[in-house]
Amino acid sequence: MTGAAPLGSCSNILRVSGPLLEATAITKSFGAIRALQRVSFELRAGEVHALVGENGAGKSTFIKIVTGAEHADSGSLRVAGQTVERIDPSAARAQGIAAIYQQPALFPHLSVAENIALATGPGGTRRIDWRARSRRAAELLARVGAAIDPARLVETLTMPEQQLVEIAKALGTDARVLIMDEPTASLTDREVDHLLHIVAGLRDSGHGVIYISHRMEEIFAVANRITVLRDGSSVATLPTADVSRAQLIALMVGRELASVYPKRPVVAGDAALELRAIGNRASGVHDVSLSVRRGEIVGIAGLVGSGRTELAETVFGLTPADSGQIVVSGRPVIVDSPSTAIDAGIAYVPEDRRQHGVVLEMSVAANTTLASLNDVAAHGLIDRERERQQARRYVDRFRVKTPSVDAAVGTLSGGNQQKVALARWLSTNPTVLLLDEPTQGVDVGAKAEIHGLMQELVEQGLAILMISSELPEILGMSDRIVVMREGTIRGILDRSEASQARILALALGDAAVHDAPSSPGDNASQQGRRC
Repeated sequence: MTGAAPLGSCSNILRVSGPLLEATAITKSFGAIRALQRVSFELRAGEVHALVGENGAGKSTFIKIVTGAEHADSGSLRVAGQTVERIDPSAARAQGIAAIYQQPALFPHLSVAENIALATGPGGTRRIDWRARSRRAAELLARVGAAIDPARLVETLTMPEQQLVEIAKALGTDARVLIMDEPTASLTDREVDHLLHIVAGLRDSGHGVIYISHRMEEIFAVANRITVLRDGSSVATLPTADVSRAQLIALMVGRELASVYPKRPVVAGDAALELRAIGNRASGVHDVSLSVRRGEIVGIAGLVGSGRTELAETVFGLTPADSGQIVVSGRPVIVDSPSTAIDAGIAYVPEDRRQHGVVLEMSVAANTTLASLNDVAAHGLIDRERERQQARRYVDRFRVKTPSVDAAVGTLSGGNQQKVALARWLSTNPTVLLLDEPTQGVDVGAKAEIHGLMQELVEQGLAILMISSELPEILGMSDRIVVMREGTIRGILDRSEASQARILALALGDAAVHDAPSSPGDNASQQGRRC
């Protein structure tokens, strides 16, 4: 990717004098559940309007109504001043509305040019002019600053490249309203900066952008206005310049949050996990030595590609160590598979919650007991009532919001899915819990609840090794911080001496990075920076 070129503007955008999109008193119910209650929202040309709220607040339902995937029970929708009586996905596209989601909806085995051509129409003749389509794709990609060969297969593209292809597709359809739903969830800091630059360019060229994200720093960096949804209702629409992070969080959750990072000191016990010069040649992890004591949270920071996740996979036996030694509670163990890791008292909640953390089609009860089937089985068969009873204990303990333990996990919010993933591994009664990005993609309320659960667990004597790309989370929840670079440890900082600048200096290998004057506590409460 290259720096973004100036974005061209569509003539039908700049001629709109009023709002591009007006939703008034939108109401939607699913059976007895009221998803939206008289929600109103306005998007102007040349504006980025953020839509924020906890998981389950109604954001996804509202977007589905705007894009025609769902129909409102009542309320009105106007696009560029014209009332739309009933909208479906094809009508939404014809009205100039395009959505770009966290996971790009591209055909992986087709080329970039073919994907863009599918979105921009058949071209008016039966004979396809592929040279013209390739030129058109190249023009659209250039408008978003993407140096991507239109002939490349989508499956060869990185995630940020796929996001740029999605934006190019939207521009190719002359979309006036672009909806971006968690577009940066899988991107690095540099890639996020590039995408936000593209968003600003779209705004400046007269497009209207609805921007949905749980990351406060992005909202404050790019949005002109913010609308807050809570429990299906729109509670406020404010200029970004007039609201603080603390005020926004309070509006989202309906209460003051004393701290998103409820870390309390715990007297640490004996070493629960010791890694002695472990390594794995295939993953690049080498010479890693560290310890985690009972009652302690050790955070692992580092840039993407530093070896953080690879280290967790080695400790859990997904990519077994080929050098060094793993010691659990003072006893050397051979971890050559996940089953031997579980037997040794090691549990692992992976980064990709939806792909590896939970089975979306299975019930809450089945997910909760999946790693501890022996506890709910008799004579080789699962006792469904015992399974439900165990699940109910964790649902109550972790305050999982679900209609019942028989509900499919895929119907729950991201934060509640993460709680179910935690419950699955805690049902194995582990000594050590490995958490990889434990709050990725969850709202601030769920994040605070997960952090509270972590605090409770270490107070009960569990040892936690936490990987996070969010420096405020690392600083706010860790007793000690391990910084990795190029597959090994470059430094270990105590909580009292840690700061964003010191962590970044170790992560970058840059001795020229110096501490900011703020204290470690101040760093933990800043808007956020990802490592």
